[in-house]
Amino acid sequence: MRLLVVEDEKDLNKVIVKRLEKAGYCIDSCFDGEEALDYIRAGEFDAIILDIMLPKINGFDVLKSIRSGGNKTPVLFLTARDSISDRVAGLDAGAEDYLVKPFAFEELLARIRVMTRKTTGDTSNVFEIADLSLDVNTHTVKRGNDIINLSGKEFDILEYLIRNKGIVLSREKIENHVWNFDYEGGTNVVDVYIRYLRKKIDDPYDVKLIHTIRGAGYVLRED
Repeated sequence: MRLLVVEDEKDLNKVIVKRLEKAGYCIDSCFDGEEALDYIRAGEFDAIILDIMLPKINGFDVLKSIRSGGNKTPVLFLTARDSISDRVAGLDAGAEDYLVKPFAFEELLARIRVMTRKTTGDTSNVFEIADLSLDVNTHTVKRGNDIINLSGKEFDILEYLIRNKGIVLSREKIENHVWNFDYEGGTNVVDVYIRYLRKKIDDPYDVKLIHTIRGAGYVLRED
């Protein structure tokens, strides 16, 4: 999953980014509200972690701007402002959640999981299709009783596919979802990782789940 972290305290920003990357997320980050709007207009994110007291444009106004433009990306305010009126203002402005600093990182991870699960309509952090299962919490992938070891990017792509099972996803959508703006790889990187995934989750099994849709992209489905 791809997240945007907007936090003007650079040391804290760096710590949050490192911890989220270690937890398996793809992260972009910036330090003020103006930058945040540029990132949000240019990219596709599963969730935004947003401070309120930001330079240039504050977090409340960033949220109001994206909501007025029809952007429904879930937003979690991560802020030192802890008054009831601030919480109410944040939630009324369209945020999905509000977490006060200092915070336990495990709680932040849990709130991200709940927030993104609600947005997609999922009721569990375990996703299944046929005999394939993917557990977001433990980063465990199985086909039947077989545990399948995936690299971080393989897991990210499979998670995106299984969250959108039955939906054809273009190479561009997959790349934009799994890699951040700093990525400078080759144009066929998605095809390469799809081949890696097929070798692990399809080739050893009779039922094939990853399908190529010529001229459109890839889809995870049972035929």
